[in-house]
Amino acid sequence: MIANTNNEKPSTKPNTGVLIVDDHAEVRRSMADVLGEAGHRVDCCSSAPEALKVLQQKHYDCIVTDLKMPGMSGLEFIIQIEQRRYDTQVVMVTAHASVSSAVEAMRHGAFDYIEKPFHADQLSRLIAQAIRHGRLVRHEQELPADGCGGTCLPPTMIGSSRQMQALRSRIAQIGPTPETVLITGESGTGKELVARAIHLASDRCNAPLVSLNCPVLSAHLMESELFGHQRGAFTGADAPRTGRFEMADGGSILLDEITEIDLNLQAKLLRVLQEKSFERVGSNETVHVDVRVLATTNRDLPAEVAAGLFRQDLYYRLAVVPLHVPPLRERRDDIPELTDYFFKRCAKRLLREPCTPESSARELMINYYWPGNVRELENIVTRASVLNPGDRVTADELRRWLIAPEDCSGMESDELPVGLSLHEMERKLIERTLEHFGGHRAKTAEALGIGVRTLSGKLRQYGYAPREKMFSKAG
Repeated sequence: MIANTNNEKPSTKPNTGVLIVDDHAEVRRSMADVLGEAGHRVDCCSSAPEALKVLQQKHYDCIVTDLKMPGMSGLEFIIQIEQRRYDTQVVMVTAHASVSSAVEAMRHGAFDYIEKPFHADQLSRLIAQAIRHGRLVRHEQELPADGCGGTCLPPTMIGSSRQMQALRSRIAQIGPTPETVLITGESGTGKELVARAIHLASDRCNAPLVSLNCPVLSAHLMESELFGHQRGAFTGADAPRTGRFEMADGGSILLDEITEIDLNLQAKLLRVLQEKSFERVGSNETVHVDVRVLATTNRDLPAEVAAGLFRQDLYYRLAVVPLHVPPLRERRDDIPELTDYFFKRCAKRLLREPCTPESSARELMINYYWPGNVRELENIVTRASVLNPGDRVTADELRRWLIAPEDCSGMESDELPVGLSLHEMERKLIERTLEHFGGHRAKTAEALGIGVRTLSGKLRQYGYAPREKMFSKAG
């Protein structure tokens, strides 16, 4: 419950809309009274699915949602808001506050969280701050504050090279179809951005694009994430859960790095692709969905099939329409345009003038191998924008952050060793980068534009000992 301390209410722009989402009627009424007295137009919903329907018709400046709700949790609701790109600020309310839940919520776009019990003035102040932040963001992005439903911003695909023109043309062909798409390419090339562009080019663009990062979940949790579960289905299943396929009904689902899915679960995924139906974990009831599947991978899937690590029948179901995203070194003409874009975006975020790379720095960036692709380029530009004391960035500054640039000069595409497989090239690059950073896995993963877990998995494949054993002497 919240207590009204009768403190001075914060000033609020008239007619700002707030949506309260909580399954407890008394809590909803209490918060609505407080926020109504603060000058907000307040509506209430008892569940996240109900709120999603309301958001299709009406715009709100701020959404206040509880964390623990039956069916779809507050965190799942926040993920849906992020996926549908609603132009609103979100505040999470929870009596079970933890660092992990707060960080996860804000990672998916929540403005902040507040823990029960709290005072009325705390809530009013936080909502006012969230609304002011939303106005600032809209002003910076020049987005309209009115209108209803989701504001589907087109993904920013920077580059005018021949390769990018061909990629845009292929997306325009693929987007309007209902077919499954397998998007391949190295880590950091922008495969998720391509998936979003395909979704927005389809007739499902007003429905959600729900994504799942496959490498971060165990096989047990993956099944629940994909298909949902019933209460009591397993230890810890205290409430029913809505799976990602059910969330994406009528829209699209993005399975990011699909090769990380366990072989046993691949069989169940194949059935969904074939029959558009599944059962929640712990339930015999069949759920039917209308979902377009988009999948990404940075691996050689035919090689994974040959090695027995990926089902051949699932591969054929996924690769109905294959789409390859080229690495940055194969579209070097785009590097100056990407660099300028990232410098301007960083400057806007940091509230300062954009840094200007010197001609030698631009030349270095064009000739560098970019093993982490566009993600690595963005990281380097961000680092330069934050750490550069002046307004010009030199080549010497960049060399301190790039991976062994003296070794990359001989890695031009026309000088690569002939007959070396992509797997072997990947291994050599990972091992060289790991050696460059003295075995520091976090720095290696960041430089390569991949996650630490993905890096550790690849090192295990290469026969490296687990991290705790590798560094046992160092403590």
